[in-house]
Amino acid sequence: MPTKSIKIMVEGGNVKPGPPLAPTLSQLGLNVGDVVKKLNEATSSFKGMSVPVTIEVDSNTKKYEIKVGIPTTTALLLKEAGASEPSGDPAHKKIGNLSLEQVIKIAIMKKPGLTTKSLKAAVKSMLGTAKSIGLTVENKDPKELVKEVEEGKYDDLLAKYENEWNEVKE
Repeated sequence: MPTKSIKIMVEGGNVKPGPPLAPTLSQLGLNVGDVVKKLNEATSSFKGMSVPVTIEVDSNTKKYEIKVGIPTTTALLLKEAGASEPSGDPAHKKIGNLSLEQVIKIAIMKKPGLTTKSLKAAVKSMLGTAKSIGLTVENKDPKELVKEVEEGKYDDLLAKYENEWNEVKE
């Protein structure tokens, strides 16, 4: 069956039926309004963020499947912190603070795209990104938390999320 893949970046929950998406969908014989509605439903949990989406279309049957990717770690951290953009000077200008639990939740969300095998390693990776964009975590430099995570200071908290981490498919 001839399938066509359309890969696009959309704003979560706010896809508009205009170019470049509409002409492409029309050429494939799809109902633009219908696809846009389904895209908005599929990406609603990422409101206000850029989300990678793939639409797989069967050219013969006009059936399609929407696969929603995961926004970048930076986008997820910024949204969680309520910040609009990374700090231009992360060493001196902080743009927000997150709890370690918020960082853990983002690590779990990102699991399908990560190469790390453990939640602990994923959290350390998220902390590295937090540091590079000017966020503090638990009102500390994320680098400090990486050390504390390595020392086992947050093992109980991580254990609480271990099942959730294990349930996410890679």
